Amino acid sequence: MRSPYTTRRLASLLLVLLGVSASAAAQQTAAGQQPSAENAAEHQAVDGIAAVVNKQVITLRQVDAQVRTAEAQLKQQNIAVPDRQILRRQVLQRMISDELLRQEAERLNIEVTDAGAEQAAAVIAQRNRMTPEQLRAEIERSGVSWADYLKDLRHEVMVDQLRQRTVDRNIHISDADVDAFLKSQQRRSGLGSLNQRGQAQQGQQAQQAQPSVLGLAQILVAVPEGASAAEVQRLRSKAEELLSRLRAGADFASLAASSSDAPEALQGGDLGVRPPEGWPDLFLQATQGVQAGGVSDIVQSGNGFHILKVVTRGQEAQQPAQAQAPAAAAPSQQAPMPEGPMMVTQTHASHILIKITPAMSEQRARERARQLEHRLSMGENFEELARLYSEDASAPQGGDLGWLNPGETVPAFEQAMNALQPGQISAPVLSQFGWHIIRVDDRREKDMEDEYRRMQARQILFQRRVEPAFEDWLSQLRGQAYIDNRLDPQSSRRPR
Repeated sequence: MRSPYTTRRLASLLLVLLGVSASAAAQQTAAGQQPSAENAAEHQAVDGIAAVVNKQVITLRQVDAQVRTAEAQLKQQNIAVPDRQILRRQVLQRMISDELLRQEAERLNIEVTDAGAEQAAAVIAQRNRMTPEQLRAEIERSGVSWADYLKDLRHEVMVDQLRQRTVDRNIHISDADVDAFLKSQQRRSGLGSLNQRGQAQQGQQAQQAQPSVLGLAQILVAVPEGASAAEVQRLRSKAEELLSRLRAGADFASLAASSSDAPEALQGGDLGVRPPEGWPDLFLQATQGVQAGGVSDIVQSGNGFHILKVVTRGQEAQQPAQAQAPAAAAPSQQAPMPEGPMMVTQTHASHILIKITPAMSEQRARERARQLEHRLSMGENFEELARLYSEDASAPQGGDLGWLNPGETVPAFEQAMNALQPGQISAPVLSQFGWHIIRVDDRREKDMEDEYRRMQARQILFQRRVEPAFEDWLSQLRGQAYIDNRLDPQSSRRPR
């Protein structure tokens, strides 16, 4: 699932130890000189280290700073605060995951600037129908400083970019997948290819009866990668014991805060609200027939054992602004499947592109584009010049881009293209790709209903697959890392 990382106040990374620097301590542990589980408390008292993640130290001071923040947030949400030591372990687990993600982002040269965080905040404000100033006031009214909120957003954007680089490109949605999904939607709605009026009305009623949103929370008992059969059985027994406590009346949010291994544990396990199509199939199947307020049976995935609570089932409800993050807000923005014709103006266009490179300055690229424009005005063949001089993949086809839909090209290109009549050629146009000379070959009106339905089906299928895939990737990342967790030695990891 997505990780709704809460705003946190990170303590200084400067660590003063009793004659031992943080880097020296990290190198010592990395070299294999590990404290035993029995001596963990003694080592904590001596060196002030809560955990070592690869070669990065997380200090007890940092953990305690975030524990205080977590305590305040749990109280604000009316969630029972776990025992201090339990809360410490929960906070540290989240910090370890954050550190692993930060290290991987650094390895891939992913960096989110202050400007990037401000831009993400502007997007969230727009989605909540607020101005950025109104969003800031709302955040600060909740007791969170704007600086801390932006720090949290910066982390969310980093995680989103990391997911795009590592997971998204490996998810492939075939035409057969799309066909099967659309057929299942038709069967579910009862609309399909029905011709009789009574049958169509029945199908519409069935469609209206379906919930427009589904809100879930979870408790996860994580199963480490490569766990033995005995360990898996022990963890299943733990999940069964938690489920028994829930069915005996225990508060779900409080139990999640004290016992869940999921990143959103300290938000009471809340996973958010979205259209049913936006949830993984596994979660949809597990909660089918569960009413709002009810909990599912135990669900096993590649990450462990899940217990799901249906928080909301019904009509669309807007989430609090501070709970939304750039990566997490996308599923709830899915529009309903279209019905009826969707007429769109398409443009058949060709272009010649002169790229701007270290060897080709913007001024030189513009001058070359102007020379080509002059040759075209003298009657030379557009397709031939495109084959000879264009630096776009369309060059072998004479610059032909085919039929383009609105929004399919960058704004500067589209604006210049839309100003042309069929047969006209533009002056040189600058975009982030370089200088273009654009020719409009034709225009037409086309019904895009089928294409739009297929595009939306791909988005829904992608959303269902990307979150479990990201969880699996994070589990593998954790399994490959060196983790010395001194507050919970059982969860320490030594790469094989």
